Amino acid sequence: MTRRAVISGVAGTRMGKLEGASVMSIHAEATLGALADAGLKLDDIDGIMCSYSITEPHMMLSSVVAEYLGLQPTYSAAVSAGGASGGLMVMTAKALIESGICRHVLCVMGDNRLTGLPPGGAVAALSHVGHGQFEVPYGMTIPSCYALVAQRYMHDHGTTVEQLAHIAVTQRAYAAQHELAHMRKPLSLDEVMASRLIASPLRLFDCALISDGGGAVIVSEAGSVPDGDKPPVAILGCGQKHTHEHISQAPSLSDFGCAEASQQAFAQAGLGPQQMDVIEVYDSFTITLVVELESIGFFAKGEAGAAAAAGELGPDGRFPCNTHGGLLSFGHSGAAGGMFHIIEAVQQLRGEAGPRQVADAELAYVHGDGGILSAHTALVLGRA
Repeated sequence: MTRRAVISGVAGTRMGKLEGASVMSIHAEATLGALADAGLKLDDIDGIMCSYSITEPHMMLSSVVAEYLGLQPTYSAAVSAGGASGGLMVMTAKALIESGICRHVLCVMGDNRLTGLPPGGAVAALSHVGHGQFEVPYGMTIPSCYALVAQRYMHDHGTTVEQLAHIAVTQRAYAAQHELAHMRKPLSLDEVMASRLIASPLRLFDCALISDGGGAVIVSEAGSVPDGDKPPVAILGCGQKHTHEHISQAPSLSDFGCAEASQQAFAQAGLGPQQMDVIEVYDSFTITLVVELESIGFFAKGEAGAAAAAGELGPDGRFPCNTHGGLLSFGHSGAAGGMFHIIEAVQQLRGEAGPRQVADAELAYVHGDGGILSAHTALVLGRA
């Protein structure tokens, strides 16, 4: 018998400052929301994947979360691929379903980096992810790594700081329409351009937020979910590519694994970039989005910045992008950041996105990025 995997349930917590929330309570809230969304019970879950937390670290976080929830699953694993973790989880869950190992796999992650650490604690913790010999001793930070990419990319392809600023403005406009978003206050181009410099050329609003929050996605065997008013979403194609971990070891500062990961997913789905109705692409920094949009094939090299300035990523544009507000405005709580893009894609395909709904959305592309443009995952999703 051929088994087919679908996304049956999704849910996310409110983003931002969640006073009193813990890593476990965030995981539990997202899990219960996704179960309700799928019409499933906790006992239905026979597989679980979590990622990692920097506020409550544990080598076997998925086992800790399972214990907290009262689960004794057939399959349990912690997946650590940064912002690519969500896509990697869905790909793995799909394989578990199709191989007959599981019927319902819970993919859940979250962190309370904003309130669970002292002020500046998240930035301090992440300052140690660089190469121990060639980066950390010289003060390399994650923003400076991406600034390095931005400087090279702007030199090679003509992208401008003003074009990057348009991306931040577009993301905020989407987030303003999402009731769970961390930042909903309107943002102007002048405000982005005048914001303080973080790592040249990247300014404050070119950088993702530090948030509390979490999200969950349930992948199930098709036909095993109770009939309801929330149709499952098909996983049409998947792909991944890993080229390096540390930016000092990257084979290029302009070409990354986005292209290969997306090519795998599109080939599996029998589709191409131009057929996507909505795209959710990882945006840890504004430059991240530009690099990935062009590498994936939505725009030619050097065109994404101008397209953003022309409104092509907005609700009436050619490729409505990060319709929840992305990491730049919806929120970013670590590895869970990539999961929010998947949740938004599913809600768009179901027609559940409210005022930010893309009309007649039938196909969605989701891209995850871990590290410094290091690990890439690609998903093509469609109405089941």
